[in-house]
Amino acid sequence: MGKEKEMELMSTEAFVKVLNSGKKVTAGSDVHLKMIELSNEAMQITGKLNQGYHTPEEIRSLMSELTGRVVDETFGMFPPFYTDCGKNIHIGKNVFINSGCQFQDQGGIYIDDGALIGHQVVLATLNHEMDPGKRADLLPVSIHIGKNVWIGAHATVLAGVTIGDGAVIAAGAVVTKDVQSNTVVGGIPAKVIKKIEVQKSER
Repeated sequence: MGKEKEMELMSTEAFVKVLNSGKKVTAGSDVHLKMIELSNEAMQITGKLNQGYHTPEEIRSLMSELTGRVVDETFGMFPPFYTDCGKNIHIGKNVFINSGCQFQDQGGIYIDDGALIGHQVVLATLNHEMDPGKRADLLPVSIHIGKNVWIGAHATVLAGVTIGDGAVIAAGAVVTKDVQSNTVVGGIPAKVIKKIEVQKSER
């Protein structure tokens, strides 16, 4: 059976399942070939998204096509937006993504309700093999963004990071480790700046 036939037999669902397992993706493998296929599809969809004006409804429709699942009607975005996969992006309710963001989502990007993503934020879920002879091999690890998180402009969040509910990522930060809930972090690499005092709701 040739490579083309094998690639056709791998569904997007099966591809995502392999990536979510955390197993290494070997360069030239069937999984890697499926990754290339989905990258080309993502470029086509984001090409439409990033060209000209679109209504909020049209943006949600294109993002639903890109992710392969219905995006909630409360979702908002200012294009342009870039991703080299799209099928492993999971978006909650009342999420807003500002312009110029770049999501490398093969390893899985999970954005919970109420999260705000600033201008030109980078979310990167893939690492390369450290062995120079295997450098093209890929290591997928997911990113989790909690409820009501605010990520400032030009921040970068790296593979394997979980950001707790209510946290704030300062503009330009590079987040390499988990961030506790209701904490402000900033810098390169990001470190704790302060805790956020949460007001108790009055009843």
